[in-house]
Amino acid sequence: MIRIVIAEDHQSLIDGLELQFENDDNIQVVGSANDGEMLLEIVEKKKPDVVITDIRMPKIDGIAATKLIKKDYPEIQILAFTMFDQDEAVSQMLGAGATGYVLKSSSLNEVRTAIETVAKGEAYYDPNININAEADDKSKQEKGKLTKRQKEILEFIAQGKTSREIADQLFTSVYTIETHRKNMIKILGLHGNGELLRYAIEKKYDFG
Repeated sequence: MIRIVIAEDHQSLIDGLELQFENDDNIQVVGSANDGEMLLEIVEKKKPDVVITDIRMPKIDGIAATKLIKKDYPEIQILAFTMFDQDEAVSQMLGAGATGYVLKSSSLNEVRTAIETVAKGEAYYDPNININAEADDKSKQEKGKLTKRQKEILEFIAQGKTSREIADQLFTSVYTIETHRKNMIKILGLHGNGELLRYAIEKKYDFG
């Protein structure tokens, strides 16, 4: 069970997320906050697996709150949940220690996928935002080093599977697979899906 805390100054959004996960077998909302100060107090008491936080909040904003949480509780994963899709906002949140970034315009199913992905310690970026080089450099993932999930996807790519086929195999969305593809291309310093396919085929003997 993934235990989450939601930080959002609009109570209606908190209510909507709580309702969505009320009977979920894998995600449990253990607390919510309307400002950054309250968020830090709840995190200290509840020690959740994932914190979903907006960027713009009263008292302490999401960027500052993320830095403080990651300093004291590095094992807690942070998912930015915001309307801001500008590169600067993305870069600042990832630089503060957020593992993922999802827009409020996303479907609830996409939010669920994002939560489950970051709970594993894997990066999740909304497919509707651009992750620039600066944001990548500030993320926790080491340059040139793929996550376990990305290696798994790479193996499927080496087998010639499409993003739809991989998504079906891993019970996730095509957007998530496409996002992983983009991230792998950047992490490995490649240029496009063609080079990623060649890399996957060359490495298919070494996915350990």
